[in-house]
Amino acid sequence: MHVTQSGSGRNCEPGVKIWCALDWLFVTERSAGRSEGAERPPHGSARPGGRTARTRAAVLTAASDELDAGGFAALTLDNLAARSGVHVSTIRRRWRTVEGVVVDLLAQHSSALPTPDSGDLRQDLHDLAQTIADFHGTPRNRNLIEAIVAAAAHTPRIAEIVRGAFTARTEHVTRIVGRAVARGELAPDTDAKDVITALSAPFYYRLLILREPIDARLVHTSAEAAYLAARAGAFGDFPEH
Repeated sequence: MHVTQSGSGRNCEPGVKIWCALDWLFVTERSAGRSEGAERPPHGSARPGGRTARTRAAVLTAASDELDAGGFAALTLDNLAARSGVHVSTIRRRWRTVEGVVVDLLAQHSSALPTPDSGDLRQDLHDLAQTIADFHGTPRNRNLIEAIVAAAAHTPRIAEIVRGAFTARTEHVTRIVGRAVARGELAPDTDAKDVITALSAPFYYRLLILREPIDARLVHTSAEAAYLAARAGAFGDFPEH
């Protein structure tokens, strides 16, 4: 297993990359002299079920509600404090900024998404497409993604964290392709990330560029296109000229 280290020196396995990225953000802030005494974000490793967990749950719930009410532009630490009942100084100490809260909210949602394993590639890809559609099917989750994109557009450090979060999730679901290769459904040189990208990209184009809802046809065509292209060898080794 590949293991990296965060800026805090904590070992980072692939499944916890988002937390390592958050650690890096907070260590960077401290080293720049902008957050003396800042704590790590409360991602459940400290006092599970205790005050830390309750504080995180309250603030993330408040963030979701605020995004529903006014979008990212209306999200402020003061509003989060008022809605969550958590003092603004506590929120600032643990997350530093509203962007930090939004990234933590992304991590919470990402960890809850299942990875299909039906034993059949086509079915797995259709199940994955449906999972993506279900996640983005609610206004709350659409608001979250729009907030993440907005935060990343204005803060390079947040952009790197968000990129890492999506990369980690992609690496996780590439197991679908790896299992298909092992079963002989796909050629050994199939690029698993390309398969997952081909499946998922149409959803974000529809949501963020066209700003149109996801429908059953998109779920079907994205899964089928990725499956047929993979079976045809479109994601194999690219010839260099």
